Amino acid sequence: MFTLLRRLGLALITLGAISTPAFAANTTQQALYNSLAHAAPELNPQALKSALSAMQCAVSSGAQRAEHLAVIDYSQPSTARRLWIFDLRKKSLVLRDLVAHGQMSGENFATQFSNRVGSYQSSLGLFRTQESYQGAHGYSLRMDGLEPGFNDLARDRAIVIHAADYVNPLWSERQGRIGRSQGCPAVRPQVARQVIDKLKDGQFMFSWYPDQRWLKSSPYLNCQPRQVASILSANKG
Repeated sequence: MFTLLRRLGLALITLGAISTPAFAANTTQQALYNSLAHAAPELNPQALKSALSAMQCAVSSGAQRAEHLAVIDYSQPSTARRLWIFDLRKKSLVLRDLVAHGQMSGENFATQFSNRVGSYQSSLGLFRTQESYQGAHGYSLRMDGLEPGFNDLARDRAIVIHAADYVNPLWSERQGRIGRSQGCPAVRPQVARQVIDKLKDGQFMFSWYPDQRWLKSSPYLNCQPRQVASILSANKG
């Protein structure tokens, strides 16, 4: 009887050792979600949950942790401040502002998305920001799309964060929407430097919309560690 109880005790201890890290990770992620949701009550909960899940899948599969996370909720109109930037260490909101979508994605609402060169549409999914540079639009930020078939041609398409005069709430009085880009998440000139400085050099950006094909196919939202690890490895190269 003593031997049986001892074995049972050891089994329980072992089970606890195995399950505790997963429980802690889930608890940590839930705490982060709760803090960010409290800081951004007007952000669609599903968009925030998806962003955190995609980021966590990437990190668990080998990606470096980030200090900041940007979330774009393309289910909101262009006239809404649908870009959120979070400080992941402080679990706080850094900035909420306007962001443009592509000319061919829609009028005030973006409803069509593409990864194709020349489509002039926005792309969905998880991005990793890279280097800042001075270009045709001034101070700008390059990024790499991490989702094959959905945004991994971002570099080829020159999809970058940059300032644009047409990202202006006054446009909505005349046009019923702000101006549109060629697919870039363009921002107001007044906040462009702050946005880029917070997001450059390896932060995460996540563009969300309830597109069923993407929701069902994303290797990050449906966390597929082997595929994600392969994507991240190729991206480093």
